[in-house]
Amino acid sequence: MVTFIADCMLGKLAKWLRILGFDVLYFSKIEDSELVRIAGRDGRVLLTRDTKLAGRARTVRTLLIESEKWEDQVRQVLDVFSLRDEAAPNSLCIACNLPLKSIPRERAMNLVVPFVLERGRAFALCPGCGRVFWKGTHFEDMEGRIESLLGRKNRKAGPG
Repeated sequence: MVTFIADCMLGKLAKWLRILGFDVLYFSKIEDSELVRIAGRDGRVLLTRDTKLAGRARTVRTLLIESEKWEDQVRQVLDVFSLRDEAAPNSLCIACNLPLKSIPRERAMNLVVPFVLERGRAFALCPGCGRVFWKGTHFEDMEGRIESLLGRKNRKAGPG
């Protein structure tokens, strides 16, 4: 599977690639030389809108992102690397990029507010940052966006 590192101009792209289940490192502040070093060390594709950075990053695979719109950016990455069938929506933490672990309702009891516990059917926990995920009120909207980005019905789903 292809893994990525995104420059600091591409935070929303990084977030949505993670939502789709793709491994993307992202730092809100990082030097270009460090981005290139990490990309080379880890075998990651460097995603950037910076033409100068793309020109200097000749030692690593780089994709120059064309659009300013995050939806088009996601589609460009999916198209260039033929990733639509590899998507596993809602399987990674959008904060720290680690795989989510399903947890039973009883375990979620002390991790979420009672309102969420009452309405949530399934929960997932990030083992890195401790963030808990569930299908909340925003989930239908997200599913629609995911479906639109992937151009197919969502076959692989995360929590619940």
